[in-house]
Amino acid sequence: MARAFLFVLDSFGIGGAPDAEAFGDLGADTLGHIAEFCAAGAGDRVGLREGPLHLPNMSALGLLHAARLATGRLPGGMQVPERVYGVYGAASEVSRGKDTPSGHWEIAGTPVKFDWGYFPAEGNAFPPDLVEAICREGDVAGILGNCHASGTEIIARHGEEHMRTGKPICYTSSDSVFQIAAHERSFGLERLLELCRIVRRLVDDYNIGRVIARPFVGDNPGNFVRTGNRRDYSVPPPEPTILDRLEEAGRTVHAIGKIGDIFAHQGVTRLTKANGNMALFDASLAAIEEAEDGDLVFTNFVDFDMLYGHRRDVPGYAAALEAFDARLPDLDRRLKPGDIVILTADHGCDPTWRGTDHTRERVPVLMFGPSLRSRSFGIANSFAHIGETVARHLGIAPGAHGRSLI
Repeated sequence: MARAFLFVLDSFGIGGAPDAEAFGDLGADTLGHIAEFCAAGAGDRVGLREGPLHLPNMSALGLLHAARLATGRLPGGMQVPERVYGVYGAASEVSRGKDTPSGHWEIAGTPVKFDWGYFPAEGNAFPPDLVEAICREGDVAGILGNCHASGTEIIARHGEEHMRTGKPICYTSSDSVFQIAAHERSFGLERLLELCRIVRRLVDDYNIGRVIARPFVGDNPGNFVRTGNRRDYSVPPPEPTILDRLEEAGRTVHAIGKIGDIFAHQGVTRLTKANGNMALFDASLAAIEEAEDGDLVFTNFVDFDMLYGHRRDVPGYAAALEAFDARLPDLDRRLKPGDIVILTADHGCDPTWRGTDHTRERVPVLMFGPSLRSRSFGIANSFAHIGETVARHLGIAPGAHGRSLI
């Protein structure tokens, strides 16, 4: 047996999804457009970064070649390595959504074959009966927002009224989500989390994938800021995932960041929370030091999506990618013979695209370890092949929806 380390760069799509047009995302390409903007100088920010996108380590693992598989072209302005050292390719999603649970569950071997429920974009987002039940069972005088919105924008718009009235800020997006923002001090973090648990139960009949707590602090729109105490309340996956199968086999599943929330804590045997990509990387390295043969370390790096993709921040996204890339040698030095690392993503969130929502894209799959020989596996027709690669590597029985890529 060996160990597996599965890192999801949340929203790091590479374009080319065969069904992108059905989602209104034909032409979306998170990596390609970031690279294009950086090459043109539109990714520069004083004191943060400048110049073409520079990802030497992921490029050496096959990132640019995976992007060419996905879209037919190399990302503009990036240096192509003379040699690739990893097993690389691209993967297309078969799940019916472009949301976080669908992407992660499919990565873990369980595609979503049903349709999620969504709230309408026009008028009030939430039905009156649902709002009435939330107010009654949650003991609040009303709600603010009740619409599709960007989280930072709606907090700036309603934050002061929320602090004055105690009414929570409730909003949604094109994903299957019900999000609740509330001030950590004036409303209370524990009260917010309890309200989310109530709403989680109330939206089950609407087939909503997640209820998300969005706590914030500050005293005016100029200094309102969301904290690291976000919580996601997801429905459980529809069938056992690679996490459940590993737990049943007596292995340890180290869930870093919001992985536990995404899987409704099913199959998670050890949970570590951290705030920010670098803290998540540090927590992952610590878990690697503890992991034994047969274990999985599974990390979601949320900043790419939450801080930069949804906020359409090209320089921020580029800088975050470069910072992550610079940490990969730290990871490589900790690997033992037989270990495997898989870098991938769950969907796209092209920061140059219209709106503020996720984008339907293929994702990179970059694998490396002391025993892996460099090659391309081409384009996988489901993210589920990633989970089955982990299953085979860790020596457990295969699942029903994919096959190992190595």
